[in-house]
Amino acid sequence: MHGHAKTSLAGLGLAALGVVFGDIGTSPLYTLKTVLDLAGGKPDPATVLGILSLVLWTLMIITTIKYVTVAMSLDNDGEGGILAVMSLVGIKKHRPLIVAIGLFGAALIYGDGAVTPAISVLSALEGLNMVTPTFQPYVLPAAVVILVILFAAQPLGTERIGKAFGPIMLSWFLVMAFLGLMGILHHPAVFAAVNPLYGLHYLFAGGVTGFLVLGGVFLCVTGAEALYADMGHFGPTPIRISWLAIVFPSLILNYAGQAAIVLEGTPTDGNIFFRLAPGWALIPMIGLATLATIIASQSIITGAYSMTRQAIQLGWLPRLAIKQTSSEGYGQIYVGSVNWLLMIVTVALVLGFRKSDNLASAYGIAVSLTMLMTTVLLFIAMREIWNWNVAAAGAVAAVLLVVDLAFFSANLVKIADGGYVPLLLACAVYGVMWLWHHGMEAVQKRYAEDLMPIGDFTAHTVAQQTPRVPGTAVFLTRQDTDVPAVLIWHLLRNRALHRDLIVLTVSGAAVPWINADKRLEIKELAPRYWRARATFGFMERPDIPALIDRMKHHGCVAEMEDITYYVGHTTVTHRDDGQGLPRWQEVIYAMLERNSIHAGDFLLLPSEQTVELGRQIAI
Repeated sequence: MHGHAKTSLAGLGLAALGVVFGDIGTSPLYTLKTVLDLAGGKPDPATVLGILSLVLWTLMIITTIKYVTVAMSLDNDGEGGILAVMSLVGIKKHRPLIVAIGLFGAALIYGDGAVTPAISVLSALEGLNMVTPTFQPYVLPAAVVILVILFAAQPLGTERIGKAFGPIMLSWFLVMAFLGLMGILHHPAVFAAVNPLYGLHYLFAGGVTGFLVLGGVFLCVTGAEALYADMGHFGPTPIRISWLAIVFPSLILNYAGQAAIVLEGTPTDGNIFFRLAPGWALIPMIGLATLATIIASQSIITGAYSMTRQAIQLGWLPRLAIKQTSSEGYGQIYVGSVNWLLMIVTVALVLGFRKSDNLASAYGIAVSLTMLMTTVLLFIAMREIWNWNVAAAGAVAAVLLVVDLAFFSANLVKIADGGYVPLLLACAVYGVMWLWHHGMEAVQKRYAEDLMPIGDFTAHTVAQQTPRVPGTAVFLTRQDTDVPAVLIWHLLRNRALHRDLIVLTVSGAAVPWINADKRLEIKELAPRYWRARATFGFMERPDIPALIDRMKHHGCVAEMEDITYYVGHTTVTHRDDGQGLPRWQEVIYAMLERNSIHAGDFLLLPSEQTVELGRQIAI
């Protein structure tokens, strides 16, 4: 809960409403309508109560039990989400399969992240069709305009707007609860659906239809993974309190209210959610719903930025330009390439599917697979971190796996109707992660062939009577031992060295944050030659000048006022001896390398003091 120690629990809870619960909080706009359509549009009491029971118990089992209770009890130095858990049980223990599961789960979130803004904004604006049919031609263009404005505003940062997110979402949940309660008063017997037997009976008696309905029911919890991923921003307690005190009751009341008016005979065409509102309140309600869906979309976009930064720090994505949009919150960042790619995909989805009903077919499959992978990681964590015995961990994991597998299987039938879209997006993201990491490993192997032991280097400079000029040179390298290639290149080209030499390796750790006293290791290996290693967590951004300034506390007496930073710039070429990467991998990695930002920019090195040394390397 970094940076929130002085913030009140109530303040954190209110902020969490605006950031964490946007996706799951706007799901009543389309979930029940989608489920009833899958059920054949037959609003008889057995169907409606069965569906409502499935929705209520899905919210209970997946969100309340799995995520709010179990998953949020497991953190990686305060951070949650599939990447944090993957780092905890995969990277630290060097398990490639577990790492692959975690990375693909993260890639899947990108896939559904593009669908969420599209379906949310469309479903809110479609309420205009209920005001008058004349609005219908304008719904699609309006959705596109709102989404384009939302993405175009991202470089400005969300600090000011973000302060209003919490109160707006609080209003949204309170209005949803009130409308739901008004609906329930028309048919109070709807509360019978609290009995899970209604849901189980419908599920097993409905045959294929009952099974397919699960794909629609799952839409009510597509935002549950966000609760876990955003845990580091607020801590588990404010999120749990907000969920149990406000969000969960509001969702239950609203779903029950929608079911009640359907039982009473309200038509199911159009948007059932908006039929809860009296005529005079319809347009204000559409406005509030649109605001809520914009906030939900903002949360997804911000989450994509955070996940991108984590993947970069862990070495699974190319270096991308990251802009800090606020000095107050570390999570307030902007990643331009991710923003514009998401915008293109999201707008394309709106134009391609045109209606929220159609988008519902593409929604859910990626998140259901992510949830399945999270359960696998949770089982490993129960055994190895919590030290539960096999019976206890297996019993909890088995229940969760059965539920996850049921939803994933039901969502599989959506593949042909649009579910392939988020899967293809996820595969593309995972492919980039794998190729980048694999290419980096190949480059490091070639670099390792050019290393020189420190003793040989010192002897060479003495034998050649290499001149030493005033000042300090800092050489950035990924190698942990010996004299790196970038220093050797510098010596070969310039035939002189600075008086003080610092060889610095910057690495990412499988934890979000590194304590200041453990950040830096430095040792003088030869007179005025220091070897330093700096470690940053995957939620931190390296600031090398600030780090160099602190080296004086570790015995480094170099002249800190006169520093030149040297960074190697690699141009990748094909290796012709048959020992390198396949040609297609080398070509893609080279393209990613060319389009990633320079290491100096990523490490915040001052451009006027930085020298890049270029070299071709065959992989």
